[in-house]
Amino acid sequence: MSDYSVFATPDFDPNEYANAILAGEPYPASTDLNPKTPAKSTFEASPKEDISVAISKLNFGVEDVSKQIKSVVNSHHEELLAQAASANALAGSLVSVRSGLTDLDASLDKLRLKIRVPYQSLQTNVSRLQKLQHASDVLRRTSRFVVLARRLKNQMAEMADNTDAESKPESSQVNLLGDTEDEKERTIAKAALSIAELVALLDGPVAPGSSVTEGRADETERVDSLDGANPSEVSGSRIPLRSIDAVAAHVPFVEDARTRVTSEMENMVVAGLGALNQSLLASSLQTAFNLRVLPELVQSLLSDLSQAVEDRIRSAFDLSKISRDASSKDPAPNSPSSPTSYKSRVRTEPTSFTAPQWASALWNRLEKMVDEMADCCIKVYTLEKVLKMKRDTISQVVFLDEAMKLLENKPSVTFWTSLGKSLEKHTRDSAKGSTFLQQTLSSGYPRLLRLFQRFFSKIAVHTDTAYTQTYQSPETILVLRALSNFESLYVSRSSNKLNETVAQAFSGGARSPPGVNEGVNIARTVANELDSARFDPLLVRTIAKNVGASLDMFLSRADSLISRDRSAITLMGPSATPQQASNASIASCLYNCWSRLEKLGEEHSENVVANIKPHIENIHQAYQRLADPLLIAIRRELGAIIARLHRIDFNKPADPMAGMSGASFYMKDLVDKLSFIKVEILSKYSIGDAGREWVNLIVKFVIRTFVLHVSIAKPLGESGKLQLTSDMTELEFALSAFLLETGPSKRGGSLESVGDDYRILRAMRPLLFLDNAQLVSSKHTAGLPPLIVLHHILVRSPVPLPHSLHGWQEAEYVRWVDEHSEEEAWTLIEGGLSHWEKVESEGQKSGGSAYVELARTVLSNAQARL
Repeated sequence: MSDYSVFATPDFDPNEYANAILAGEPYPASTDLNPKTPAKSTFEASPKEDISVAISKLNFGVEDVSKQIKSVVNSHHEELLAQAASANALAGSLVSVRSGLTDLDASLDKLRLKIRVPYQSLQTNVSRLQKLQHASDVLRRTSRFVVLARRLKNQMAEMADNTDAESKPESSQVNLLGDTEDEKERTIAKAALSIAELVALLDGPVAPGSSVTEGRADETERVDSLDGANPSEVSGSRIPLRSIDAVAAHVPFVEDARTRVTSEMENMVVAGLGALNQSLLASSLQTAFNLRVLPELVQSLLSDLSQAVEDRIRSAFDLSKISRDASSKDPAPNSPSSPTSYKSRVRTEPTSFTAPQWASALWNRLEKMVDEMADCCIKVYTLEKVLKMKRDTISQVVFLDEAMKLLENKPSVTFWTSLGKSLEKHTRDSAKGSTFLQQTLSSGYPRLLRLFQRFFSKIAVHTDTAYTQTYQSPETILVLRALSNFESLYVSRSSNKLNETVAQAFSGGARSPPGVNEGVNIARTVANELDSARFDPLLVRTIAKNVGASLDMFLSRADSLISRDRSAITLMGPSATPQQASNASIASCLYNCWSRLEKLGEEHSENVVANIKPHIENIHQAYQRLADPLLIAIRRELGAIIARLHRIDFNKPADPMAGMSGASFYMKDLVDKLSFIKVEILSKYSIGDAGREWVNLIVKFVIRTFVLHVSIAKPLGESGKLQLTSDMTELEFALSAFLLETGPSKRGGSLESVGDDYRILRAMRPLLFLDNAQLVSSKHTAGLPPLIVLHHILVRSPVPLPHSLHGWQEAEYVRWVDEHSEEEAWTLIEGGLSHWEKVESEGQKSGGSAYVELARTVLSNAQARL
């Protein structure tokens, strides 16, 4: 098929092909549109080939094509016949379609005459109308511009006259934010309004959302609607008035007037803020509102005030300026060192000789910084107050809302945020770059804090900020948080001082445990640290937290030195064990520290007390855990000695030859044990009033226990009564000596201070010698509890005592009575009486009915007195 491919090309031309064959040239020719890339020939005649050969090939090809066509026709003759038949049928349809198309063309020509021609005419008229509207708009705006320009000239002339008349004294009543303003200020505001409208006419339509020339914009739209124009179309293709010669002549005057009014407005703003004159400031803001620059003005003022504060803060921490101030205040004294030897250091860090002068210069600069910060803060709040209260007289738009279109937050919030960031940045950088600043401001942090408290108190009159013991405004906390670097250093030093005091108290270890002096020193250090920070509610709260941590460490170290084995509570004698001496020293330390810290609750606020109160209570509880086992051991030991009186037979007859016998053996042991407890044990506890309370508790316990044991001593004869009386006398002497304090004061020693327990002991003597009938008389048993009288009645009678009836030991019964109420003891005795009456009724025992009657009489009298 490659021999016939040339005939299949789309560009095959039989005439050119024949000419090429006759001429012996290739076909297609190599000279195409692009001579650089010759086309490859599909058929190229050989030089030796003549035309007869080419014709024969062509004939052969024609015959071959004819055969193929014939073959195709034979194979598809049915389809071809069907198509030929349908073509004949379509001929009639095509005729009707052709007639329809002819009608359609006629209708289209008629519509073109009815629509297109009028439309073209209307389009021409609309174009003329738009040109007329543009011309009308230009004329209207030009007329308005000229009127406003003339009005502005009069206003500027009036403003010039008012400026000339300023030197004359005038008394004008100025309302804070009212409508009555000074004549000059009113004229400036009117001129600003005229300038704003003139600029709007010059530069384009009124900006969306602007309320300054809202009425003028409405008027413009109303005139446009009367002219039949779409206001949006007119405003979208307005001709600028600056291209009008009549208008261009007034443009320099308008620009000069705007510059002058803007300058007057800025002067009024500066004067109003400087003098905190809210009326003048309101007038200047009204002028800015009329000029449509109120948001930009407020933003610029905030930026300037914030920048002024930042510059002052930077200047306050500038070491070069501090050095210059220090050198100017203190001329070079006659120092042994050469002035040039420290010249390079003086510019960056002071020497030990110049440090006081540097510190003085630094604090002076900080005081000035705080004063300027207060002035700027008051100006910001005054500006915000005027913006919040001032409204435009025409549109009633609040100036603060207008200013917030450009501001992200209220002016006060923006100022506080800027102040906090600037203060934090420069304090952090100064602390990192200068050891002198870091040490001076961290050690003198209370003084720095007082400066800022003065700043808060100064601005509190003009702002809504507060910094008191009970409430701190978020703005004040934001500023103080910027000083957290110096606060953390000061708190760290305070914590180190507390920890050093605690460590010094335990420096002796277990061999020399802390005592009274160490406890007092710890409490004094805590009180001093809290007092130094007492003036600031936030600082004292932070110090209180550190105090709590230090007290916990003190308690932990003290707890590790406490001995809890048997040797710490044994009372065997003849002297106190080392463990008892160590525990006594630690208890004295804990008690004296707690007693002084407890008084801090009266000096500080509830928040501070709430932080340290749990830790102080922990110290007291630790002291009680240390003292309670010893007191229990003392009571147990003394009770065991007193219980030995039941080993003596108090019913044996008296020996007339023996004479007056001395105290019983148990009483001698009791006296010796009391002396040992006082001299060897209690004397090592320096706990003040708590020690005297211990002594009173021990004396009351001894008296109460002794009286109970004596009341149940059975059998009891006359010699036994005399022996008990002698023991009571010995006990009184021993207890009086026990109450007597050691030392030069010799305080105490009187059993009268014990109270009712001593009166019970004194009344016990005559009870032993009363008749049975006198036992029920309240006159003869005055001062004695009914339980003691009941015991004595049972001792005289055959009725068994409660402990005998229940099989208890005397010591167990006394302990039971001490742990239960007196009414419960009465019930126990009444149960014993009922048991005896039952036994007596059965005839097993007799002879005790009289004593039972006495006992019931005493019980009824006691119950009647309840």
